[in-house]
Amino acid sequence: MTTTPASPDSTMEAIGQAVIEGRAGDIATARQKLLDIWSTTGATGDPLHRCSLAHYMADLYEDPAQALAWDIRALDAADSLTDQRVQEHHTALQVAGFYPSLHLNLADNYRRLGSFEAATEHINAAHEHAPNLPQDAYGALLRTAIEQVSEAITQRNTAKRASAPGHPA
Repeated sequence: MTTTPASPDSTMEAIGQAVIEGRAGDIATARQKLLDIWSTTGATGDPLHRCSLAHYMADLYEDPAQALAWDIRALDAADSLTDQRVQEHHTALQVAGFYPSLHLNLADNYRRLGSFEAATEHINAAHEHAPNLPQDAYGALLRTAIEQVSEAITQRNTAKRASAPGHPA
């Protein structure tokens, strides 16, 4: 999604840099940088920082239980966010657009753990929030992932999806 930066935010910039390192394969460094930011942000810090950091931190864990803990933190932080706060970071963002991805990730983690009832609740929430996705490549990617996870839940499949974020299985 293309957005217009509203104002500089050194914490969001540091999170973004760690994400780039993690996606480039330096998982250990990215994880440590995000943990360092978390230690200063904490569980009661800026909800945008907490949501973003936890959302990306989850992608750095192969273990679905560890990823789940971070994804729960991300959803909790999103529930404290306002459109005003996210638009201070990027003018085109809305909190409603966060929920499809957050619920998708929770559904996928629960599915991988074999907790299909919880997975179903979150994939249903992802479907309900999907109309808030942009009509662009990012939105299409998430809509496809929602369908893939939904199908995997139906099949009671606990294998990691090839298209899942994070490093390869």
